[in-house]
Order: sequence, then structure tokens, then C-alpha cells
Amino acid sequence: LSLSLYLFSLSLSLSLSLLCVWQMSNLATTRLAQERKNWRRDHPYGFVAKPETKNGTVDLMVWKCVVPGKTNTPWEGGEFPITMTFPKEYPVKPPRVMLPRGFFHPNVYPTGLICLSILNEEKGWKASISVKQILVGVQDLLDNPNNDDAANQEAYSSLKRSKEQYKKRVIEEVRKYKKNYTVGDDDVIVV
Repeated sequence: LSLSLYLFSLSLSLSLSLLCVWQMSNLATTRLAQERKNWRRDHPYGFVAKPETKNGTVDLMVWKCVVPGKTNTPWEGGEFPITMTFPKEYPVKPPRVMLPRGFFHPNVYPTGLICLSILNEEKGWKASISVKQILVGVQDLLDNPNNDDAANQEAYSSLKRSKEQYKKRVIEEVRKYKKNYTVGDDDVIVV
């Protein structure tokens, strides 16, 4: 009898665990579908954010984004590609937000992972933070690095050593991600 009770208890526990995982995953996809709808209705000029599509299937858990450099800063003119990967526990847990590997910035790890307080579960993450807020936060971080939370020693040292040299290096980074305009046959600018 006790073995049967134990097996029943184990089975019930496993079922509840699977239900919890399904509910969290369902919560994530429901929230991300709403985020997509909100983004389409209202997003900042020059920004791009959309779920990844593979073989005609939309993956709401991975978003491809573009953050423009802020005007009147050394980052102006750049269009910086970002990948946001949402965990099944989203919005309870934050997404992983990545710039390209090797991106030059004091708060971007060499892997491309962005070090930003609102993306840190222990620091500033709140379930109410939107995709729009994350991307605007990244844009703001570009020109306002957090020297108390350096993730890239080379960029941090460069900024501390000489702001002019740092600015030159930022301008080199912007050139890598410059707006990609070409002129078509009818002298129309095509993006």
C-alpha cells in the first residue's frame, strides 16, 4: 500500500511539475504575442523588433532587433543588430539580449551579452518591462556606459584612459554597423 501511495504521489508531483512548465511557457508565448502586437502599433523610429521566422514558422521566443545609435552621439548612424532570446519562464525571468560577438562597449561581454541592470534578475528586472523598454535601454546604454558594471575590460580601460581615443574606437564600431543604403536603378534609395 505504501509503495502504491508513493508511486501515486510521485506521479502527481510529476504531473504538477509538467503543468507548471506548460503554464509558464504558455504565459511566455501569450505575453510575447501581446508584445509583438504592441510593437506593431507603437515603436520608436528607427528601431526594429520581430520574432525570428524559420521555414515559415514564427518563433516568438527569439527576436531579431535593430537599435539605432542615438542622434548627436558618437553612436549616431549605426544600426546595431540585437538578438533577444526569451526563456520559457518569461516574463518572470528576463531575456538574454545579445549584440554581435566582440562588440566594443564597456557593458557588453566579449560574447556579445549585454550587461544592463534591467536585464539582471537580481538587480533591476521586473516582469512589467517591455521589449520596447529593453531596446530603448540598450540605446541609452551605448552612450551612457555604466562604469560600475564593466563587462569588457578593453573598452572600459579605453574609456578610462582617454575619452577621445574611446570615441574614435566607437566611431570605428559604428562604421561596421552603418546604415546600409544603396541606390537602385530608378535612383530610389532601397534599404
